[in-house]
Amino acid sequence: MILFDSHAHYNDRAFGDETERNARIAEILSGDVGYLINVGTEPRNCRESLAIAETFDTVFAAVGLHPSDLYELDDPDVAFEEIRTMAAHPKTVAIGEIGLDYHWHEERKDFQKEWFHRQLTLAEELSLPVIIHDRDAHGDCLDVVLQHPNARGVFHSFSGSAETAAELVRRGWYISFSGVITFKNASRLAAIVPTIPDDRILIETDCPYLTPHPYRGQRNDSSYLRLTLEKAAELRGVSPEALAKQTLTNTARLFPKTGLTVTP
Repeated sequence: MILFDSHAHYNDRAFGDETERNARIAEILSGDVGYLINVGTEPRNCRESLAIAETFDTVFAAVGLHPSDLYELDDPDVAFEEIRTMAAHPKTVAIGEIGLDYHWHEERKDFQKEWFHRQLTLAEELSLPVIIHDRDAHGDCLDVVLQHPNARGVFHSFSGSAETAAELVRRGWYISFSGVITFKNASRLAAIVPTIPDDRILIETDCPYLTPHPYRGQRNDSSYLRLTLEKAAELRGVSPEALAKQTLTNTARLFPKTGLTVTP
């Protein structure tokens, strides 16, 4: 069984210095997790994501401006041009994570939307998939992506409604679930897991965050992805092995620059 962690943040300081971080990634890749995408949120950690991807053959990068990080940038236009340059790197497989976050930033919503639009347009121009961050902004997030009919990608660590998931799937988007589906207070989200078509579901850790039960509260990493897989498989009434193969196939299809080919 080979797993693909479609969303991780090993550039986070929670993983220590470069030596400690790389040792942990190497250890993880020697187990069930064969592939992962390390996701950036602003130019500095996007460069780190690419450095990590260059170190490991089966690690890939996504580059983008996270809605929360936008407020910390000295010059978003300069940062955007850096993202554009990094998007051309051979190991950059997506633009992300991008989107809207009204949980931490209710102010200047138009500012977030402007940069969400600009990065979706960039992804369309480059024919790259996108990784969407949507926190407490479900209506606006859906409205923005529907204005970009040529954009495709995944809503990571999905937290929206069943109706939103169905509409996104209908329009060719993917839905990714994190360790949140294992939480005891996540029954509403767990109920959505079996409604996603086989060819549109992904799994992720979002590490070092959202550690699955029973390790909730500890630092997350890709070794815990199996717990999310097993819960999703239980909810869908399939074996973990079958869902592992399906999510591996789906992730490879969504991110073709990985070069991963999965045989039936």
